[in-house]
Amino acid sequence: MPPGSTRNDDDRGEPHMHTSTPGTGPAVDTDVVLDPHLVRRRARLPLLALALGGFSIGTTEFATMGLLPLIAENLDGTIPEAGHAITAYALGVLVGAPLLTTIAARMDRRLLLLLLMAAFTVGNLLSALAPSLGWLVAARFVAGLPHGAFFGVGAVMGAHVAGPGRRGQAVATMMAGLTIANVVGVPLSTVLGQAFGWRVAFVAVGVLGALTLLALVKFLPGLPVRDGATVRAELGALRNGRLWVACAAGSIGFGGMFAVYSYVSPLLTEVTGITEASVPIVLALFGVGMTVGTLLGGKLADRSVARTVLLGFASTIVALVLIAVLAQWVVPGVLAIVLLGVTTHVLGLSLHAWLMDLSPTAPSLGAALCHSALTPARVRRLVG
Repeated sequence: MPPGSTRNDDDRGEPHMHTSTPGTGPAVDTDVVLDPHLVRRRARLPLLALALGGFSIGTTEFATMGLLPLIAENLDGTIPEAGHAITAYALGVLVGAPLLTTIAARMDRRLLLLLLMAAFTVGNLLSALAPSLGWLVAARFVAGLPHGAFFGVGAVMGAHVAGPGRRGQAVATMMAGLTIANVVGVPLSTVLGQAFGWRVAFVAVGVLGALTLLALVKFLPGLPVRDGATVRAELGALRNGRLWVACAAGSIGFGGMFAVYSYVSPLLTEVTGITEASVPIVLALFGVGMTVGTLLGGKLADRSVARTVLLGFASTIVALVLIAVLAQWVVPGVLAIVLLGVTTHVLGLSLHAWLMDLSPTAPSLGAALCHSALTPARVRRLVG
């Protein structure tokens, strides 16, 4: 465990199972020791509902890039002006993750997740209705606000339904939705936008958000607030200097990945020597690597958070060096890029767990801060 972090079932967001009240989702018996296999079966649908939310968020986060020319033409702006919509979404993530998680400290976690997904859905539908670039920028900011908070609160909910010792794998299931979006959701939304107009792509994401909302209503159990959970307690977690060190480390660690990804197309065509038509295939393989890294990171983090963080950093450095050395050859260069997808997402998943451990009085805030920490690096990718 990273120095200074403490952990018990409550700190990890892995609760003593709470019985839900009427209208708050499936009941979970708190007074008996459940068979681990039964717990896993009960956790499957709630975790898939959270993963669907991750897929929806991942799709809208990156789909805008492929739609910028269409947006600029339709709203009488330039591509750089339309790019402000991407920056606005990222700023929404940066602001919303700590803000919404903190002010909702006393709210039932299930209810908070429902409200966050509802806000996400509304933000995307408002984007589809935008009559001007200014409207679109504002709507993208609104859509970005719930992003980090959803994953932060979802991490605690996932640990709750998965049971003791499976927090990492529960968070990985949710985050896999986001990485799969890069492989499936983003290309499909781009094709949809090109075929029927960019507004239809945002409507489709809004529909995904609505479906996620229905799945959350159906499958999530109630999760009452933790004892002593207050806005002051949430803010108190921010006094832990190690929390900020972890955030800075995450931003730096992912900065290398985003720097490569920002220029992966010219790297592949001009240095590696593959055709432009082959670039999407490499990007899809990179997305597969991200998904593998997320799932692997979840399993490893359940064994040791500290070792997985160190492994993530060390292996990411190795992957970046391999790209620099091997990029001129097709097969080794592509494999190095895929390896980078694996290593950075082992790192990302373990950072989630580390930040939760470093904020035992506010685990949702800790997990949400992971997304705020990655925003500076993400902005460079999106607009760089």
